[in-house]
Amino acid sequence: MTQPFASLSAFRDLLAAPEGVDQVALAAAADHNGQLTKPPGSLGRLEDLALWYRGWRGGDRAEIAAPQVIVFAGNHGVAARGVSAFPAEVTGQMVLNFQAGGAAVNQLARVAGASMTVVPLDLDRPTADFTTGPAMTEAELVAALAAGWNAVEVTADLLVVGEMGIANTTSAAALALALLGGDAAEWTGRGTGVDDAALAVKTEVVRASVALHGGQGDGLETLRRLGGRELAGMAGAMARARSLRIPVILDGFICCAAALCLEHTRAGALDHAVAGHLSAEGGHARLLQALDKVPLLQLGLRLGEASGGTLAISVLKAALACHGGMATFAQAGVSDG
Repeated sequence: MTQPFASLSAFRDLLAAPEGVDQVALAAAADHNGQLTKPPGSLGRLEDLALWYRGWRGGDRAEIAAPQVIVFAGNHGVAARGVSAFPAEVTGQMVLNFQAGGAAVNQLARVAGASMTVVPLDLDRPTADFTTGPAMTEAELVAALAAGWNAVEVTADLLVVGEMGIANTTSAAALALALLGGDAAEWTGRGTGVDDAALAVKTEVVRASVALHGGQGDGLETLRRLGGRELAGMAGAMARARSLRIPVILDGFICCAAALCLEHTRAGALDHAVAGHLSAEGGHARLLQALDKVPLLQLGLRLGEASGGTLAISVLKAALACHGGMATFAQAGVSDG
């Protein structure tokens, strides 16, 4: 498949494209919602979700028939600093597990009726250790963004993106600290379950890397310096989804760190996205607050791999089922007061 953009500047131009809510469809959906056999607002966020989805897809009866889940995988040079409880080889092993259908997200995608795509990104070539220099060259970042862009099925009507990559919570914490400020300890969590000594090392890695790279550009430049290929893949897929008017459900801390890079580059870049869940990773709540996203679920998940976002597909389907399937007051012969 041809690369849709040849430079980071060209990707920024695509990110600035004017795709937005179909106001006619949104108004029609809101009018229909006001006629349903229920007190106004009684279905809470389910009503808001239905209007949001149909405003993006167009048409007051748009349904979810072809949701897509994409899991991107990448390896990080910073893993050599001892920031994870698992070795880098686990990334490739988990990719094989995804492909064989044996991971948690495979089961959740099946239940949600979603197709699943697995995209390994140069696993034999980790990004550079960002404690000593930028994680990626511009060409490497552009290639990973393009891989994400190209992975989105044009026939999909909902997208969830997730990741697998040993040490990627370190990358996500560094991105959040660089773009939002604060203290390294506030953003750095246990990830795969590191002990206190490893957590101290991880926190210092985040602090030192941001001291080296922070404040040197927008969200995409920060992603180049402190990110990973799988984070860039997610960012590329989110941007492509917006260009196709495909709504997105965000996953956990790492996914939202990738999303932050888009939002920091172009305000409103995530208007087509909702937060699937609040993970147990410490910095996720603050990250969602910065993105102005309220999670649909809070189940203590911290697995990544698109698991929480995929689980939330059912909530959005339920919202649309109520909006599209309920009778109106006129249809039911019920007085609307």
